[in-house]
Amino acid sequence: MVQQFGFKCNRGIVRTNNEDACFVIPSYDVYMVADGVGGNNSGEIASRTAVEIIAGYIRENNIEECATPDEIFGLFTQAIDMANREVFAMGRQNPSNRGMATTIVMTYIYEGAAYIANIGDSRAYLYRKGKMRRITRDHTYVNELIDQGLLTEEEAETHSQKNVITKALGAEPAVDPDFYRVGLAKNDVLILCSDGLYGEVGEEVIAEHIRSGKGMSDLCADLVNEANKAGGRDNITVVGLKI
Repeated sequence: MVQQFGFKCNRGIVRTNNEDACFVIPSYDVYMVADGVGGNNSGEIASRTAVEIIAGYIRENNIEECATPDEIFGLFTQAIDMANREVFAMGRQNPSNRGMATTIVMTYIYEGAAYIANIGDSRAYLYRKGKMRRITRDHTYVNELIDQGLLTEEEAETHSQKNVITKALGAEPAVDPDFYRVGLAKNDVLILCSDGLYGEVGEEVIAEHIRSGKGMSDLCADLVNEANKAGGRDNITVVGLKI
């Protein structure tokens, strides 16, 4: 189903460490991006712990045996719950890790559809026939204000608290992900990314790079370079999937 994939994880220009993580399991068509939060190195620990636990759980429980959306999302829920409990426990056990957490956006490509889970503000986009569409909804303070009609999308982009997330893996004893099922067509491109990409690069610019027709590895590298040229103020992670 996935004709081609690529990924790139970069520290950016301003940050001294990289708290993003990505994990790909091409043999299962599972792909994920995480963006850690927390002081010292704890954001880095949170994101890497989360993707490793989720990937391990998916391998051990053979996601390919799931035949229905309920079964797929049920497995996602169990994997995310296990990762959440571990990251939350690590944050409580070590004072230097207190408050650590991570976003997660992940997808499983199966029988003509993308099954997606999301916590936080890392995103999934679908590019089809020249147009970009955001699939996931950010769990952020400004997004709640938008939903309440108190802020416009344009105002949110420059809001002083635009990076405040309201939900993260490991922040609470339990977490409730959002789930999406999106039908796929030939030549669709699915993008998973941290806010280090879309915070610097607009959707239309991302679409222009996809239209160039480059392979997924080159596309991901070009998008990271574009984000760095725009300022590179955050870590940048991109996974690209050509259907």
